[in-house]
Amino acid sequence: MKSLLILPILVGYGVTALSQAVVTGKIIDQETHEPIPGVTVAAGGHGTFTLADGSFELVMRNKPDTLELRCIGYCTRKISVGNEPLVMATLAPATTTMHEVVVTASRDLQTRGEVALAIDKVTIADLNDTKPTLLAEMMNKVPGVLTLNYNNEQHGMSIRQPMGTNPYFLYLEDGIPMRPMGVFNHNAMIEMNLLAISGIEVVKGPASSFYGPEAVGGAINFITQRPTAIPTARLGLQLDNFGYRRVQYSAGATPLKKLGFFVGGFYASQRDSWMTYSDYDKNAINARLDYLATSDTRITLAAAWNDYYSQTPGSVDSIAFYNRQYVSMSDFTYREVKALRIRLSTEHYWNDRNHTTLHIFYRDNTIGQNPSYAIRWNRGKPTAVGEINDNSFQSGGFIAQHVSEIIPSRVKLIGGASVDYSPNTYRAYRVDLAAQLRPDGQSVEKYTIVKERPDVRISDYDATLVNSAVYVQGEVRPIEHLVFTLGGRYDNMTFEYDNLLDHSSGTKTYQKVTPKIGVVYSINDGAGVYANYSIGFAPPGLTSIFRRKPNTEPAEFYYELEPATFTNYEVGGWISLLSNTLDVDVSLYRMTGRNELLHVRQPDNSLDYQSAGRTTHEGIEYGITYRPNAQWMMRLGATNAIHRFDNFALSTRPTDPVQNVNGMRMPAAPSWVANAEAMYKPEWIKGLRVGVEWQRMSPWYENQVNTFKYADRGFLGMKGVSVLNLRAGYKWKGVELFLNVMNATDELYAFYTTRGNSDGDRATFTPAPPRTYVFGIQYNFLGKFGDEY
Repeated sequence: MKSLLILPILVGYGVTALSQAVVTGKIIDQETHEPIPGVTVAAGGHGTFTLADGSFELVMRNKPDTLELRCIGYCTRKISVGNEPLVMATLAPATTTMHEVVVTASRDLQTRGEVALAIDKVTIADLNDTKPTLLAEMMNKVPGVLTLNYNNEQHGMSIRQPMGTNPYFLYLEDGIPMRPMGVFNHNAMIEMNLLAISGIEVVKGPASSFYGPEAVGGAINFITQRPTAIPTARLGLQLDNFGYRRVQYSAGATPLKKLGFFVGGFYASQRDSWMTYSDYDKNAINARLDYLATSDTRITLAAAWNDYYSQTPGSVDSIAFYNRQYVSMSDFTYREVKALRIRLSTEHYWNDRNHTTLHIFYRDNTIGQNPSYAIRWNRGKPTAVGEINDNSFQSGGFIAQHVSEIIPSRVKLIGGASVDYSPNTYRAYRVDLAAQLRPDGQSVEKYTIVKERPDVRISDYDATLVNSAVYVQGEVRPIEHLVFTLGGRYDNMTFEYDNLLDHSSGTKTYQKVTPKIGVVYSINDGAGVYANYSIGFAPPGLTSIFRRKPNTEPAEFYYELEPATFTNYEVGGWISLLSNTLDVDVSLYRMTGRNELLHVRQPDNSLDYQSAGRTTHEGIEYGITYRPNAQWMMRLGATNAIHRFDNFALSTRPTDPVQNVNGMRMPAAPSWVANAEAMYKPEWIKGLRVGVEWQRMSPWYENQVNTFKYADRGFLGMKGVSVLNLRAGYKWKGVELFLNVMNATDELYAFYTTRGNSDGDRATFTPAPPRTYVFGIQYNFLGKFGDEY
């Protein structure tokens, strides 16, 4: 009897089970082909989310005809289900600024509209459309950023600071600093692999409260490519008319259900270029494995290797520059870099409201050079001196972070800690040079080595750096569209040292608490405003501390330098107009500095380091992007800024003609920098793109006493720098051809000019390349993914 009663129940359950429909599938990024986690998959009042590998399973009573796919940072899309066993679909990244997803603001996913600071993003689509030879080409597209091309991937950076080599920027790879605090290198992008990047995020203004010291002018985060959900590969060749050749490659896939990989890199070589003595070679490779241990835990093992050697021709004098005689004054200077970075990362989601990330990292880095910028010569003398130096470090450390939504959608808390242990050695000694003078005796035509002098040491130290930090940031959303952010970080930089120049040893500590307060209000889905207050902090680099001071008798071998502090006030906003076809993003800032580290150029071209006085940096940054339809994109990114000495003493010697530069503009600081671009992708020729780009820098002072300006005329007769670049490409199936014409009108201009403060000092010029034709061909392979490829 019991069996007869149970039978209808079992039959009922069976009928219910049979009536259910299960829809499974995978969602990937249209540009990077990486799986997208967290996509909302909805139909008929039912919904689910994709997992870390982009997969989903949706259970419904009846199989739907269509699915709606929604995800932060992507365009919403509806797709047909059809009769396929798996639903495969791609999502296109959002094109409006405030809907872009960023991770650099908090090492966690956020939309731009939730962040109370100035942050911009370079996407993989931007990289694909530009086909850059140098990372500088991408950085200059960001409003408020100027990256100077010192040739052969050498560069200087300017974000809310003058142009040049100042140490107030933090370079990161996947949120991890590329170098330890205290061992700054303005050329750190040499150590990056352009072919392994899927995006770049730039935080402008002090980010010390989250990322620590050196993140004053800004933080640049290079986001590397993750394993692709489908098999992908590319092989390409890029070359120009001045002897540059590059072979580039990459491959990615997820061959096992839980394991994926990506590998990418390039080998570049340059011979007999437009500038004499400028050959170089670079081999760069990145590799990454992602393992999905469980649906809540991802483990990543990543490594990057860069091997770089370059002859360094340096700058030229005015005679050579204006006669387009791109002849190096030296044929012995060089830079050699070997950089290895390895990280093991684990990300675990405890539940919907809590997740933890742990990064364990290792670095091994060596830079050896005979730098042209270190040559010291007194006007009229037939002799000069240079130096050979070597800077090496190894690092081990960790960064741990936990994110908790204490009250869902209302209160979020982020906390973290880091330790970085980095033994560092630095050696530098003198090189005696002969100077072949021009007929007037006022400048040098050529330097030659007379003798290397390892017995005359310029700098010689061993140091063990230990950088430790703890940070916390809270976000409170009292109402739906209003977010308050309050954060702070404590940093401690301690190093034990042996200064082998004066046989001194000891321990030095720099420490600081840096706060940040911010508020952001989203007026609607297409507009918002923000304001923030933050403190930036940067201790001096070790190479600035342990160095023989110029023109001191008896010789002094140690600089007592104070850490620099910066106070930043900022407001900004964004708005999307004309049915989301026009985006406008604006930031206004005022940043005051104390004890900013500055290089005072001496008459013999040597540098004296000072960290004293007060400075002001203030300006407006703005970006305008207009996409009237799928064929056209036009944009302008620019900044108007003032960089000023408020109170800064150059000398305390009463016999010196200039005692201070109070109230003067800082050198190498154009008041207006802009980059504009128009891109056309005609629907009637699928795969074709044509673009034009304009780079603009207004005139700037060449010295600290504001007596000389660089104001040569460029494209359209504009003073300063005005350059036109052209780009075109065509993609047919898997084959891609492209042509870039850089400096299309063949302007004579310099990326950087400088001179000393004395009346008789001559300017030196870092010349920019003449008209350059860059040609490339690349084959892209994409494995089948539904009906989309």
